[in-house]
Amino acid sequence: MTGGETEQLLRLQTQILEGVAKGDALPAIAEMLCNRAEELAPGVICSILLVEDGTIMRTLAAPSLPQIYTAKIDGLKSGPTAGSCGTAVYRKTEVVVTNIGSDPLWDRYRMHAQPHGLAACWSTPILNQSGQVIATFAFYFREPRGPSPFEREIVATCVHLCALAIENHRMRERNFRLAYFDVLTGLANRGRFNQLLSDAINDEKPFGLILLDIDHLKSINDTIGHAAGDRLIATVAARLSSVSDCLVPCRLGGDEFAVLVRGCDSHDLLENWGTLLCDTATGVVEMGSQSFEAHVTMGGALFGQDGVTAGTLIQNADFALYHAKQARRGGYMAFHADLRTQMTHRHALVREVDQALAENRVEPHYQPIVNITTNEVVGLEALARLRMPDGRVVSAGQFHAALSDPRIAYQMTGQMLEQVARDMRHWLDAGLNFQHVGVNVTTGDFLRGDLADRIIDIFGRAEVPLSHIVLEVNEAVFMGGSDKLVPNAVEALRARGILVALDDFGTGFASLTHLLSFPVDIIKIDCSFVNRLGVDGPSEALVSGIVDIAHKLDMRTVAEGVEHEGQAEMLRRLGCNLGQGYLYARPMPARICSSVLQAYGQKRDERLTA
Repeated sequence: MTGGETEQLLRLQTQILEGVAKGDALPAIAEMLCNRAEELAPGVICSILLVEDGTIMRTLAAPSLPQIYTAKIDGLKSGPTAGSCGTAVYRKTEVVVTNIGSDPLWDRYRMHAQPHGLAACWSTPILNQSGQVIATFAFYFREPRGPSPFEREIVATCVHLCALAIENHRMRERNFRLAYFDVLTGLANRGRFNQLLSDAINDEKPFGLILLDIDHLKSINDTIGHAAGDRLIATVAARLSSVSDCLVPCRLGGDEFAVLVRGCDSHDLLENWGTLLCDTATGVVEMGSQSFEAHVTMGGALFGQDGVTAGTLIQNADFALYHAKQARRGGYMAFHADLRTQMTHRHALVREVDQALAENRVEPHYQPIVNITTNEVVGLEALARLRMPDGRVVSAGQFHAALSDPRIAYQMTGQMLEQVARDMRHWLDAGLNFQHVGVNVTTGDFLRGDLADRIIDIFGRAEVPLSHIVLEVNEAVFMGGSDKLVPNAVEALRARGILVALDDFGTGFASLTHLLSFPVDIIKIDCSFVNRLGVDGPSEALVSGIVDIAHKLDMRTVAEGVEHEGQAEMLRRLGCNLGQGYLYARPMPARICSSVLQAYGQKRDERLTA
């Protein structure tokens, strides 16, 4: 090789390496390599084929080959008689065919090559560091011949440069996927989602944003295992991806997903997409011998109408999602302006209650539970109140929204339990006769998994027997989940002597059939039924049915919201002997409750009876 030829190869090498260093696209680098090789070897036609899955060949660059020919060879498989390139892949060594017209390697392909004047082909496999064939580099000749010594030098240089370029490209692709795509689902991750959302906003074309959560993922993880949880996530992701090319699903992490809806210009259309996504994602997921249901809850916001910045769109879609979880779990809800007001109010309440907790301004007020026949106080329900900095006392209804925050609910219950235990100890020391005090608990208390330990510890330190406690759990908490977390925790507490009351019965998720499987001792009939006693027949029939079934299941009943004597008389006639409501007393501080217990406490030493 002459000095000039060496200099030409060095210049070629420099150009290609500069392109790789700058991050030029692989097809551009491959085309430059073919053009420079053809300049160095006049009369040759160069091609570079990528190899997929070890056998399938795809055209990467062939600037001088006729497109009709490259279309014919694109996608061909390698093999022992697959032309020059396919055979080179199969053999992992160069293949020199000096006459396409007569060489048997070309028997199936010469009809494609000869009409274009391609008479000979020399192909060299390109291997990676593991020895796998990743591409081929080929010279076609217009006359039957093999390569010259200088052409061999050109190809040796080009094969090395091409291997570097391909490996660099694949490394960048791997790094890109690791940085911007979720490993479990293959969907774009949070970082990529932020880029896609920014690009969509900059395009200023209509689109919608849907945020969604997988319902009960934690329960699946806790009860069946994290492998099942991963299967659930991956299945939901695959279902979301299958809906339409108009949708770009992304996994933000955990059970959170986002879907960009291209071309969406109305809330009606966005709701249609949301409904379709919900229907597609919902269904049975199987894993070995086990199966479980996939359900998702969604909230949506529209670019332009609901915000023009990424932060506003995400926040508003999140408001809608939060509202859907509260009001329409397992479905879709759209953002509207009132949601922002509601959420702002909720956040303000959370801060206010958080401050009250920090300053120990949470205190229990007690409402008596009365024997309707004797008017004796047989028990109490502890109700949370906030004492405001100005001395006002605020009832639970005014800060109830803050209790949807699990942390706030957990801390609230903790402070209530501590104070109720102290009050009960005081009443026991004073010889006051009461049987039970009901304490309300929330979903947030069960999610921590330590409710039984907390109750046992707090009342144990106060030396209050657990048999004096009624745990009040409303229907939404008791029966809102698909797992056994709450029923199992409740049964553990019952085993320690605590009674359990199902609060607000008839207003939520429960039915009479649930009473056969859920462990409760007391049913508290909701005030909405009691209020209509004497007004309509159906309410009387429902209360009568509840009382009758409770008696047969050895459960007690307490009527809530008893406000006048006519209701009390009807409850007595229906067989419900325990009532709670303004007819008897409003909730009162512990000091006043002491006087009430002294005057009206039940004289007989017996539990709540119906």
